[in-house]
Amino acid sequence: MRPHRRTPLGTRVPAPWVRTRLRVAPGVAVGLALLVAVTAFLAAVCPRVVDRAEDAGLRRAVADAEARRTTVQVAAPQLNPGFSPERREAALRPGTLRRQYAAVLGEVRRPLAADRAQSSYGVRTATPLAVPDAGLARPDNVPPRVVLAAQNDLAGHARPRSGRLPRATGTVTATTRAVEAAVTTETAEHLRIEVGSVIHVPGADRAPLAVRVTGILAPRQPEGAYWEAQPLLRSPSLVRDGNSPAAPTYWLGALLLPPQAAPAMLGTSGNPVRYWQVSPDTTRTPAHALPELRSAVATLESGPGHGRIRDAVDPDAVTETDLDTVLDDYEDLRSRIAPLVSVAALGTGAVALVVLLMAGGLAADRRRAELGLLRARGASLPGLAGRLLAETAVVAVPAGALGLAAALWAVPHGRSAYAVAAAGTVTLLACLALPVRAAARHRTAHLHTGREDVVSARPSRRRTVAELTLLVLAAGAVEALRRRGTSEGAGTRGDALVSLAPVLVAVIAALVLVRLHPLPLRLLTRATDRLRGAVVSLALARTSRTSVSAVLPLLALLTALTTAAFGGSVTAGIGSARDHAALLTTGADARVESTSGLRAGAAERVRGVPGVEEVTTAALTLEAKPHDGPESVPLAAVSPDAYARLADRVHLGAFPARTLTAATTTPDGSARPDGSSGSGRSSGSGRSSGPGRSSGPDGSSGSGGSAGPDGASGSGGSAGSGAAPLPALASSAVAHRYGTAPFPVRLADGAHVTVRIALVRESTPAVTGTEFLVVDRSGLPSAATHPTTLLVTGSDLDAAALRRAAGGSPGVTVRAQERAAYAHSPLQTGAEHLYTAAVAAGAGYALLALLLALVRAAPERVALLARLRTMGLTRAQGRRLLILESLPQALLAAAGGTLTGWAAVRLLSPGIDLTTLALATPGAAGVGHLRTDPVSLLLPALAVLLLTVAVAAVQAWVTGRRGSVRELRVGERT
Repeated sequence: MRPHRRTPLGTRVPAPWVRTRLRVAPGVAVGLALLVAVTAFLAAVCPRVVDRAEDAGLRRAVADAEARRTTVQVAAPQLNPGFSPERREAALRPGTLRRQYAAVLGEVRRPLAADRAQSSYGVRTATPLAVPDAGLARPDNVPPRVVLAAQNDLAGHARPRSGRLPRATGTVTATTRAVEAAVTTETAEHLRIEVGSVIHVPGADRAPLAVRVTGILAPRQPEGAYWEAQPLLRSPSLVRDGNSPAAPTYWLGALLLPPQAAPAMLGTSGNPVRYWQVSPDTTRTPAHALPELRSAVATLESGPGHGRIRDAVDPDAVTETDLDTVLDDYEDLRSRIAPLVSVAALGTGAVALVVLLMAGGLAADRRRAELGLLRARGASLPGLAGRLLAETAVVAVPAGALGLAAALWAVPHGRSAYAVAAAGTVTLLACLALPVRAAARHRTAHLHTGREDVVSARPSRRRTVAELTLLVLAAGAVEALRRRGTSEGAGTRGDALVSLAPVLVAVIAALVLVRLHPLPLRLLTRATDRLRGAVVSLALARTSRTSVSAVLPLLALLTALTTAAFGGSVTAGIGSARDHAALLTTGADARVESTSGLRAGAAERVRGVPGVEEVTTAALTLEAKPHDGPESVPLAAVSPDAYARLADRVHLGAFPARTLTAATTTPDGSARPDGSSGSGRSSGSGRSSGPGRSSGPDGSSGSGGSAGPDGASGSGGSAGSGAAPLPALASSAVAHRYGTAPFPVRLADGAHVTVRIALVRESTPAVTGTEFLVVDRSGLPSAATHPTTLLVTGSDLDAAALRRAAGGSPGVTVRAQERAAYAHSPLQTGAEHLYTAAVAAGAGYALLALLLALVRAAPERVALLARLRTMGLTRAQGRRLLILESLPQALLAAAGGTLTGWAAVRLLSPGIDLTTLALATPGAAGVGHLRTDPVSLLLPALAVLLLTVAVAAVQAWVTGRRGSVRELRVGERT
């Protein structure tokens, strides 16, 4: 231990390094603290947001699935008749079932948890029994059938609507002749059961079991697994007695017995079975524990847990559940979305990393003279790096901790380890950026170096090798993403190199632009040599003589702008896919349809609904049979003019109206020159219509009379022998099957019409699907032209108002509501929010990188402007000088960022499938495509230009209000 040395009196003790630097440059310290805090917050929030979305997605996937699929059901048959009656009855009593239920719950292993409030056990008859009692509902004069069920805790899950809960009197056995039961409100309503009704259930070699209904119950949570696992206990079913469509139907319901009355089922022929139902509780199960969760389900279904359940319950017990299938579907959805999420997360993280490194590089460049002087005076490189590390750590570590704490507070759900690791990585990089950069620059002690201008400097060999390496990595990542795509990452968490493809494209573009940067400067310098004014030449000279390190912000700008453009393109592609899918479903902004036909005047009333701009009618039949064969093709009868306007407006299979307009032949065998119909098409009815057609208010036309308000024709078609085939618009599948030659089509009412496919489109507004025929309604008999569908265009449409206007109970589909329904899974919404945040973060880091570069050059520019003012430079000239000096780099960054973002989207779009993210329907592959978003592509670039001009103008204004001597002194100190 070194002896303590006393400081002689009168000797000044130098202030510590860190305290001195913080006092000299407090603004730099505050700026570094803000940068680290914000970046650490974003880095820590990202994994927790992803965890929250995935956990919510798992809960939604289980909740949306039917309880009968997610419930783990253990069932055991009744004991063999060879056992004594007492033992068989004891196996059905509540005490025995309760003990076995506890054994089943004991085999549920974490992370799988049981929702005890919705889990249940009991006995029910497996075979429905017909009850002949008079007064019960008989739809086709077939007696209803019932099952007997004795489920635990009926009082806790239902409340009496009338009457009381059933009770068991004395000890119930297989020979008991009468028991009490209850029914739910739905069962009572449909089977016409009242309190006091006695239902006689057929017995097995004995008199019928009399079941007296003592109460009608209303379920407390009808959507809960207690009722949904066996929905027949709550809601009866109308069952067809046979496989024939003409077979009679009967009601099938359940009679709810008290648990103590379960042994009475042994006296019937219903084959009673015991069951234990475990409802899963996934409210606290994290998505990252999905492999363990699937293992826990598998061990219950067919693993060691199933064997132990058999030992405790019955050797013949069977365990069934579709929970594993639900979990597999969720894992498939998550694996498809995860690569897209990793692209956004890694892209934003790379931008933050570049900005942090740029901040350290600019700080080292700003203090180059100071550090060079210290090295020349004998400061060791490790000692200097250690002091700089301590200087930045004092600021960065508390700021990183503050950002981490804010992230944990803002998003309390999720794994903390990933958040701590992310925030710690950001803090470590912030601490090391300045020392490492300074140590690399000042490996050898020197005071003066040659000028490293952008125009004259030549890249080193090591830099060339590094750039070529990055180029190879970027090319490989882009090619891998184009070949494999993000949709092929099922079962993985995404490949890091593929996810970094947009960032690598931006890095390569930045390196290329840095190398090409001197060329336009040289050309501009030569072009401005003959100009009279000195401002432009001086600005170009200043830009050309900028240090090579001042061009480093270009990398941060391009990376940030490319990330923002890519994220905006993803969100635009998602929106476009949902718009297109919703449009294919509705055919317009809203769709009103009824299979039995709309009421008269429905189109006129719908036109009066607020927000409606146009209504197009269509008569749709699904039973049109070409060549009178067994195959059916949907056929829509429309008015060509109105329907063509609609198709063109919604961009869904647009076509020229005249091509679809019916044209018949004249008596001499020639077609009418105007293509108008002189008579209807041939039909099986043999009726004829009068000449001409008149248009309805929506532009639709009728044949042989005036059209009604809804656009229906007033009379039928004719059987003219000289009628020409009716032109039709068909899908490509129908056109490929039937060709372009005329062929007959039998309509739903038995009439026939001859059509000829004149147009082929992939989709059409009136019909959803890939097979359809669309014809002119004037060529069909009146029975086939009654409107069944209204295609409505407009804005802010109200589904309830449209339904009231149409009358009756038609189906109404609004495009906006249909689009909103596609964003169903929290995985989708979480990924969308992440991409929105990525766009905002990319734009923010781009502006931050520009601000850091401008603030770094501010003291030097202010001093230069002060010197030039002493030589007679005016304030206006000084303002132009600063703006022109800043514009070349800003223009290069803005143009390069826009071009790079566009190129990244074009290069990577073949490998990016947004269908799952947009619609959560893996079967609809290829619907969502990456497309360029002009707003996210141009807005950040314009913001860079505006911020550059604004900062330069503010600098010139501030300098003009100060004295030149003061600014020169400031410039000397810097």
